[in-house]
Amino acid sequence: MRVLAALAGAAAIAGCTDSGQKPAADAAVQVGVYTIKEQSLTLTTTLPGRTSAYREAEVRPQVDGIVQKRLFKEGAQVKKGEQLYQIDDAIYRAEYNRAKANLAAAQKLAQRYERLLKTSAISQQQYDDAISSWKQAQAQAELARINLVYTRVLSPISGKVGRSAVSEGALVTSGQAQQMATVQQIDPIYVDVTQPITEVLRLRREMQAGRLAKAGQDQARVTLRLADGSVYPQSGVLQFSEITVDQGTGSVTLRAEFPNPDGSLLPGMFVQARLDEGVRNGAILAPQQAVLRDQMGQAYAWVVGADDKVERRAIRTERTVGNQWLVDGGLSSGERVVAEGTQRVRGGIKVAAAPAARVAPVNDFDAGARQGQSAPQPASNN
Repeated sequence: MRVLAALAGAAAIAGCTDSGQKPAADAAVQVGVYTIKEQSLTLTTTLPGRTSAYREAEVRPQVDGIVQKRLFKEGAQVKKGEQLYQIDDAIYRAEYNRAKANLAAAQKLAQRYERLLKTSAISQQQYDDAISSWKQAQAQAELARINLVYTRVLSPISGKVGRSAVSEGALVTSGQAQQMATVQQIDPIYVDVTQPITEVLRLRREMQAGRLAKAGQDQARVTLRLADGSVYPQSGVLQFSEITVDQGTGSVTLRAEFPNPDGSLLPGMFVQARLDEGVRNGAILAPQQAVLRDQMGQAYAWVVGADDKVERRAIRTERTVGNQWLVDGGLSSGERVVAEGTQRVRGGIKVAAAPAARVAPVNDFDAGARQGQSAPQPASNN
């Protein structure tokens, strides 16, 4: 009897199970997605550089003598032709006076011989010698005058004069190796940067292939970031590119010119120069948090299809642009990539996709810095 009762109970349980509903499927994984869009993108390159003076002149004496006066304040702005030093001119003034006296005597002798030659009182040779002596006296007087002028040491250019290397009472000589002072023109100012020749060749290939278009009038525009992280408010213009490749580094030198009206840029400063390369039409950008890498370093992204199923897609990344990756292959405009919840997905599962809330694409961090604002930072994966 007990056996029959147990069999009857088991049959009843089986009947209830067959007639009941099946267990519910697992709930879809919630993810945040970002929709890829093609856009026109101005590509830039940031290179280290150093500032150098627009003009630099080393002031040296052109005559020998004792420095009597220093007539400038160190670090001051001086003009071209402004006197910087006075060298003792007593000897040179005396030589000039003697040369003028010799010139006057030679001139009178030549004029007298000219009258005597007309009466045949002297020979032609005597007259020619008198004319030659007169011209030599003229040259000697001019040389003495020049040496007297050189006792006044003048600034060869306009600019800021540095510290003085000599003081009153110092003996200076013509052609000495040590300069007396240095004058530098720093408005405008140069910024010299180096770029690998491989990057120059890459840009040329992309332009020839039509992948990169010229940036128009702004192609030669350069912006600066200073050593303290601030952005220099004035933009510069690229002047020229060196035609010779450095054999040691494989780089070429680029020179940009920047206005420097307040003198905030000083020669010798280290800076970061940003150059506009060109415009990439139809560029594909993906948020950095949506781009992952496997153990081999291969970049990939989780792509959500039209059926809301996730597919792992291998992609090619070229470079970072702001807080995004410039994708060279593997993604197309209109596709949705998982930017939030990447650690909870796997290939083939169905997800509940919503627009990512913590994705703030930024193409240019310097734009916010120039306006005194902090640029958004990329969100971390969850």
